Amino acid sequence: MRTEPAQPLNTVDALVQLSFLIQGVLSEAGAEHDLSIVQIRLLGVLRDRRPGMLELGSHLGLDKSSMTGLVGRAEKRGLVQRSPSPHDGRAVLVSLTPLGRQLMQRCAAVVDRRITELTEPLTATQRAQLTQLAGALVGTPLLDA
Repeated sequence: MRTEPAQPLNTVDALVQLSFLIQGVLSEAGAEHDLSIVQIRLLGVLRDRRPGMLELGSHLGLDKSSMTGLVGRAEKRGLVQRSPSPHDGRAVLVSLTPLGRQLMQRCAAVVDRRITELTEPLTATQRAQLTQLAGALVGTPLLDA
């Protein structure tokens, strides 16, 4: 059975399709470690910072009650810990536990491997361009790929 060649994607369709691919990678990596995508994002945010709950909610786009539930579930699994802020007695800081850091590193390795495989057909120049363009869209400077 022969199929017609696919039409080239417009920008919106290309980015949506790419987001589906990335969400699939994150979902599969999470499933391997019994984590949801939002839990993977939580661990990722905490890998290099110790934010307060408000800042963490802002990073993840979650309201206060959702953040409390997310952090509470991660805390019960021994992945994160809460501690009082030394600067504000009312604030609570969230950080990874050693177990949480270990799990985050294992998930990051799976995601890294799968996204590397996904971008394997691209040349080094194309990967650098993709990195630069993605960085411009998310508004965050990226490390050289």
